[in-house]
Amino acid sequence: MSPIAIVTASDSGIGQEAAKELAEEGFDVGITYHEDHDGAKETLTVVEEVGRRGEVRRLDLISPDLPKAANVIDELADSLGGVDVLVNNAGTGDPTGDFLELSYEEWRRVLDTNLDGAFLCAQRAARRMVDAGNGGRIINITSVHEHIPRIGASAYGASKAGLGLLTKVMAMELAPYGIRVNAIAPGEIATPMTGAEDTDPHTMERLNLPLGRPGHAREIATWVAFLASNKASYATGASFVVDGGLMLMAAELSS
Repeated sequence: MSPIAIVTASDSGIGQEAAKELAEEGFDVGITYHEDHDGAKETLTVVEEVGRRGEVRRLDLISPDLPKAANVIDELADSLGGVDVLVNNAGTGDPTGDFLELSYEEWRRVLDTNLDGAFLCAQRAARRMVDAGNGGRIINITSVHEHIPRIGASAYGASKAGLGLLTKVMAMELAPYGIRVNAIAPGEIATPMTGAEDTDPHTMERLNLPLGRPGHAREIATWVAFLASNKASYATGASFVVDGGLMLMAAELSS
């Protein structure tokens, strides 16, 4: 039986590329989307073209009944026959704005999606993994702003920092069950969230980055595939920063 991965928000960007990469590595893939059903179907087509099974479900992490929304993880696991890997990729980058002006409703929406939603999906998947007794891998997509602040992004930074620490606690608690939990913390990636979905990042100059450009979603997907594999068998509780050298610039600016 093929291993099974569920990738949330795999209708575009990092999630879509991660789903494709995992399918190429032999995984059957559970695909979720929030609004872009066509994007999810596109991902499914690619998964099936490489000979793997796929299932598509809508996942709404801004639902008033958030715990019920996470039922999608169980539905996909039932349809595919289990879950060996969860990639917690669903998230939002909005809003941005002054802390003094940020409404509680906006704050709550970001944390519901980026932190509460990720917690619920991971918990559902982890329970399945524990019951199956075969171990597993959970990969949380955070952000470089899990580690460094950005003015105007208090809700986003808090949600990603929270998910980063949740990753570490999960790693400690789930290790006895053979479940490894890690985070990937991307820097600027050319995706719909950054308004550069169809732009070749090699053509986008970023003078403030050592590598001089944003990343491509595929460059994060390769890390997802690595952490999902046995090649990363001794890694758990870590946050792998993949940011083109952005964090290095903090030291440069302070010198």
